[in-house]
Amino acid sequence: MDLQLKGKRAIVTGSTAGIGVGIAQSLAREGVRVAINGRSERRGLEVVEQIRAEGGDAVLALGNVATDEGADAAVAATLAAFGGVDILVNNAGGFAGSGSMTTVFDVTPDEWMRTIDMNVGAAIRMIQRLAPAMKEAGWGRIIQITSGIAMTPSGNTPDYAGAKAALVNLNLGTAKSLANTGVTVNAISPGTIFTRSVRAWFKTIGAREGWGDDMAKSEAWVLENQFPQMVPRIGRVEDIGDAVAYLASPRADFIDGVHLRVDGGASQSIS
Repeated sequence: MDLQLKGKRAIVTGSTAGIGVGIAQSLAREGVRVAINGRSERRGLEVVEQIRAEGGDAVLALGNVATDEGADAAVAATLAAFGGVDILVNNAGGFAGSGSMTTVFDVTPDEWMRTIDMNVGAAIRMIQRLAPAMKEAGWGRIIQITSGIAMTPSGNTPDYAGAKAALVNLNLGTAKSLANTGVTVNAISPGTIFTRSVRAWFKTIGAREGWGDDMAKSEAWVLENQFPQMVPRIGRVEDIGDAVAYLASPRADFIDGVHLRVDGGASQSIS
């Protein structure tokens, strides 16, 4: 299927590593000109070169979008290269707490606010800077990358789960604000995705259970003991990237205000 994306212009925040790289690569393969955003020039340039080596078009748009200055810098670099933005993917995020096993009693109020800024504040900054021009042009795509724990929190990293839940709410509110303008606004919640941090986690499991770096055995252990799913494999970054590419395309112009779970069936409910 031709997604009719060739020549469109996108910025993917937080795309110097992990899921963001997969999103940028999927868009570039469909002919989208992609601005790679993050805080690391070295990693950003690596992603740019990877995309260019595959025949795609990418530029670096450095900036910490959790700050006004960083968002301004990222947008300025993108507009200087492309002249405009048709697709905004708000992927940047993270948590300010000290670790992935923190509870509501461990995260300070200051860390809560920093986590909210890293996720929700970053998205708001980019929406405010880029959506007006999309509205004026009569076409655009805004996509939030949230998380499965937004709807089903585990009790750990409560600041991150809460921020992602707020992002889901922001997504629908923004879609309603841009109704009937040609700009659609949707969100994707990934499940467990095989990124660098998950690989490290799998190695820890393998060392503990006695099978070393056998990723397949660690994957099977996680699916059986930690995150049961209806699809018998951990997600890959391209699973999220391909979903983004479809929602970003003209083919998806009848989809708006949606929160799409891409999690291998881990979230087994009707809401």
